[in-house]
Amino acid sequence: MAILLSELYGKQIITNEGKKIGLVEDVIIDFDKGSVANLLLVKAENLFRSNNTAAVLAKSSVKYERIKSVSETIIISAK
Repeated sequence: MAILLSELYGKQIITNEGKKIGLVEDVIIDFDKGSVANLLLVKAENLFRSNNTAAVLAKSSVKYERIKSVSETIIISAK
């Protein structure tokens, strides 16, 4: 699916079971692959300022590969 990064910001993320996850605040890009790696539920600057970046990343992000559809909301697969 092709989408502009700017279209992702502020969208609500919901699982395919209807659970609200949060809003897209930022994205992490994998420059080697040329694709989005994660959607962040927090601003990237807050993530990198934390004492335990790995734990905050795991708790406050969604892997892009989980996305099933993007429209008014982003639907992701449940874990």
